[in-house]
Amino acid sequence: MNLDLFPPEPPARPPGPGPLDRLLKVSRIYLEPAVEEHARGREILARFPDAERVEVASHQNIPGLFGNAGNVEAWNRIKGSTLVLGVKKTLSFIANDRSSDFIAPSTANGCVMACAYCYVPRNKGYANPVTVFVNIDGIAAAIRRHAHKRGSKLVANTVDPHDWVYDIGCNSDCSVDAAISDNVKELVRLFTTLPNAKGSFATKWVNRELLTYAPKGRTRVRFSLMPHAQAKLLDVRTSPIAERIAAIDDFVAAGYEVHLNFSPVVLQEGWQDAYAELFQQVDAGIGKAAKAQLACEIIFLTHNAGLHEVNLRWHPKAEAVLWTPDIQETKVSQGGGVNVRYRTGFKGRHVAEFQELLARHLPYCRVRYAF
Repeated sequence: MNLDLFPPEPPARPPGPGPLDRLLKVSRIYLEPAVEEHARGREILARFPDAERVEVASHQNIPGLFGNAGNVEAWNRIKGSTLVLGVKKTLSFIANDRSSDFIAPSTANGCVMACAYCYVPRNKGYANPVTVFVNIDGIAAAIRRHAHKRGSKLVANTVDPHDWVYDIGCNSDCSVDAAISDNVKELVRLFTTLPNAKGSFATKWVNRELLTYAPKGRTRVRFSLMPHAQAKLLDVRTSPIAERIAAIDDFVAAGYEVHLNFSPVVLQEGWQDAYAELFQQVDAGIGKAAKAQLACEIIFLTHNAGLHEVNLRWHPKAEAVLWTPDIQETKVSQGGGVNVRYRTGFKGRHVAEFQELLARHLPYCRVRYAF
């Protein structure tokens, strides 16, 4: 038996201060009845012994929390004080051809951060606290089975030339999730045992605990970047842009593949100069090893009328930048949602201009896709 395929269980995360304490002070936990049947559920509950516990039938339908319009004014308070624990019932995989080959079953959704453009609140309605799924064993086993059935990746694509890539943070930020439980650590460890697959997630928060996970090149971290002034307005409760850039070399040295995620690109007066400055900041802030493996994805803003109405009640200044009907048009997304994006033609010209600007300042940064 190859014991390397079955790494030992990581020790339970001890209670006490952690890197997320500034953003998350849990005073109420909503939990499904089956949560305490899982070791991960018991571990998380033990970390917050003083929190009020409210049992709910489903993590997807919590009376008074989801769908309650009155919660908009308490948007950030709820994010910073509420935790939801559930059991992931549907362990399905969604084919993808951009950030990953497949979107894996999520181990969490929602976030303690509050980026004004985030699409996840559209599904939860008026409140978007972190929901953590405690059946990590079942999720990890599902990923292992799926990767095994895929076999070797015989045809290179823009996602990765050799491995099947699984997005493990499509509905949350794994750097934040890793500060709440060991779910992310276990997935990073899992991918070190899969010869044909790697994990991937985008992040806007620097959690240096991840540097101890020994990913062995099998997890790709995509640091999301935008100009500093824009991030101060839109990336609420996130790590500063300079801190994200400063972490890149350390994550490469720790064994991660590190890419950049220019997302969302929000067009406003002077965006070219702002991004030129950002690219120069990246170039000056990373070393040879990071530059040698650097790639990026470029994603222009997609917004939503419903989210626009919600944002007007808690962060109207952001909407002055995000909601620009004179240069936007309605479009149905891949998932069937009705959203607004920059107008056809107008967007294409600006995507090309963005790539030309990137090539001028970061010629070594390969563009995996841009849209």
